[in-house]
Amino acid sequence: MPRSAQSAGVREVKSAARTVELLELLAARGDRPARLQELAETLGVPRSSMYALLQTLISRGWVRTDVTGSLYGIGIHALLTGTSYLDSDPRVRLVRPFLDQASQQLGETIHLGRLDGWDVAYLATRESHEYLRTISRVGRRLPAHVGALGKALLAERPDEDLPDGPYEALTENSRTTREALAADLAAVRERGWAVDREEGVLGIVGFGFALRYDTPAQDAISCSVPVSRLTPEHEERIVAVMEETRARIEAAAPGTGGGPRWR
Repeated sequence: MPRSAQSAGVREVKSAARTVELLELLAARGDRPARLQELAETLGVPRSSMYALLQTLISRGWVRTDVTGSLYGIGIHALLTGTSYLDSDPRVRLVRPFLDQASQQLGETIHLGRLDGWDVAYLATRESHEYLRTISRVGRRLPAHVGALGKALLAERPDEDLPDGPYEALTENSRTTREALAADLAAVRERGWAVDREEGVLGIVGFGFALRYDTPAQDAISCSVPVSRLTPEHEERIVAVMEETRARIEAAAPGTGGGPRWR
């Protein structure tokens, strides 16, 4: 889990923390722009200070505003920085070709995700040509307890680390208690992979596989399938192909080069 500045023995810089909080807030709103007063109240910042911060970020491309200057949203430099993250990450570069191969073999949507706190961030997606409804785009975050990617990664960690709950329900099938999630994770450990049966998105079943090139695993791959197309035979093939894909990725991982080992 991410370490705070305080836990690392470093005093947090208030202005930097405020800037990050603002950008994260705008990013989380997606296509819902915010007004100055709303941002100031949400972050507990005086209007004058918030306005000055927004104008600074607008001038640098991190925040954008409408023609009236009254609505604010995330700026294009957030996209450029995010793209740079993906391009510079050796694990993402390593896994991408294997996602292509698995997608071609199965004809289904394949994902790569990374644990970020108690969420999973999607780092790469290969969409099925037969089912084009995008359920998880690159950059999207999903609570770890509701998806196959997240549960595969949570199962790599002790149950004592799980939050007390209750957890957010995205569908009527989501596990919302610590006890229910822990029981599911025990099954994941025994089976070797995770399954999400319409827990994150109705009509979609996911199969998740932790990539153990780091300890504990930070990344996982998954295959998402519409319920209408999932038969026992297809499920068996998905598991076989994804287990083989995981093994090939893990075998290739030592060759990712001598770059830095990111925390």
